[in-house]
Amino acid sequence: MKIERTTDLAACHALRRAVFIEEQGVSEFEELDDKDDQAIHLLAWQNDRPVGSARILLLGDTGKIGRVCVLPQARGTGLGAALIRAALDVLRGQPGIVRAKLGAQTHALGFYEKLGFAAYGPVYDDAGIPHRDMTRDL
Repeated sequence: MKIERTTDLAACHALRRAVFIEEQGVSEFEELDDKDDQAIHLLAWQNDRPVGSARILLLGDTGKIGRVCVLPQARGTGLGAALIRAALDVLRGQPGIVRAKLGAQTHALGFYEKLGFAAYGPVYDDAGIPHRDMTRDL
């Protein structure tokens, strides 16, 4: 397993299309927004194939981790947690960034809590999927 920063948006979009659009039913309009060109992208590889990705947006003193996805065949391998840890490492290297934030699908709250995130605020709908915001200090 290897995780690296990437400029290969086509690979990231292919993964996001498979997970969010095809598997979870998110509309293409909602998934493919205008923020990719402002973001830092991570790509996870397994056996020389891209199997996961995440994007990071820098917003003031906060890094927003989003669009985290792992293909079904790579789930349960620790890859998702490794992607989040890699994103946190990237954020720690950014001047002035003191916290990480994300919007978690409610079924994944426990996953993110194990990585040090705490949920706050109400459950909200994002693309037809219940989410909660989560944050952690770096």
